[in-house]
Amino acid sequence: MKLVCLLSLLIVFYSYIGYGLLLYLALRVKRLFTRKRSTIATFEPQVTFMVAAYNEGAFIRHKIANTLELEYPADKFRIVFVTDGSTDATNQVISQYANIRLLYEPARSGKTAAINRAMALVDTEIVIFSDANTLLNRAAVRQLVRHFSDPEVGAVAGEKKVITHENSGSEGVGEGMYWKYESRLKQWDAELYSVMGAAGELLAVRTALYAPIPVDTILDDFIISFNINKQGYKVAYEPGAYAMESPSASLKEEFKRKVRIAAGGFQSIVRLAPLLNIFRYPKITWQYVSHRVLRWTLAPLCLALLLLSNVAIVFNGGGYTYLLLLILQGCFYGAAYTGYQLALHDVKIKYFYIPFYFVFMNIAVYKGFGRFIRGRQSAIWERAERAVQN
Repeated sequence: MKLVCLLSLLIVFYSYIGYGLLLYLALRVKRLFTRKRSTIATFEPQVTFMVAAYNEGAFIRHKIANTLELEYPADKFRIVFVTDGSTDATNQVISQYANIRLLYEPARSGKTAAINRAMALVDTEIVIFSDANTLLNRAAVRQLVRHFSDPEVGAVAGEKKVITHENSGSEGVGEGMYWKYESRLKQWDAELYSVMGAAGELLAVRTALYAPIPVDTILDDFIISFNINKQGYKVAYEPGAYAMESPSASLKEEFKRKVRIAAGGFQSIVRLAPLLNIFRYPKITWQYVSHRVLRWTLAPLCLALLLLSNVAIVFNGGGYTYLLLLILQGCFYGAAYTGYQLALHDVKIKYFYIPFYFVFMNIAVYKGFGRFIRGRQSAIWERAERAVQN
């Protein structure tokens, strides 16, 4: 029991804190021996800007206005919106803009199928994927494409920013804090070698490296970016290009989103199994396992094992050290429960959000695993509702 308890504590600590510390130390060493490569600010290849949208009638005008304001030479910038299956006013709104190419099929086969179909028509050097419910900063395109002046770069991930307001619920505060931490890890991952899984809110890819992915793929952005890694290219990170979106409209909507991501995570681990072989992918495996695989597999399991083994040890006279560990766990879960109760009433005490959101995410992983095992998470999913953007 003591061995189980200590190993569980080690794995949980490493997954959420230890990896970040080791990554930072590795970067400090790398910086001593390498000189930062400068990018060419004026690199301007032909670009296709692609947005996959489904029933975004309430927000699509904002997305189009934002897209048309992006800074990039008009003769090198093509805009494509793919709206397969949309039944609201999305198509009618898009069709009003002559400089936007609308691709539409009545059948709804899912985002991945829509992207595969649209990519077959892309003939520019670079394609940029952006979600329909996000807004970009005006310099985003320029900031992304300049990285492709480096021939080793196969894709570039932008930064995701969750915009919270005074009236944002606790789900907004929790999601915002989580993405700040994730953004820092992505920045360090990229500096060491490559981003470990890009977010689909803003992702640029060399068109020639894109390979169609199975239409039942749940996390298309995750698979697309790692397919780039498997071909021997790295995924760069550009915090100067960012996608802004509102948090989920409620805890229920945020939980639904987290469960889907978790189910997609397990699916991705199976489909990306070759990346677990450090001899085949020596530049990828450590970062991939530490940042991604452990978060969806051993870490949530070890949280439960840590608590159960700790209780067993204390009840069998395990000593003061294990009693203190159990008390600390009790305080942590007590704070998480308090955060949950506050969240139900939209009361914001920031220090309770961290343990609450941490437990919240890991519960979603358990449910997501159940969906993956039973095959109940479809790639054609009803998107989580987002809070209204002002």
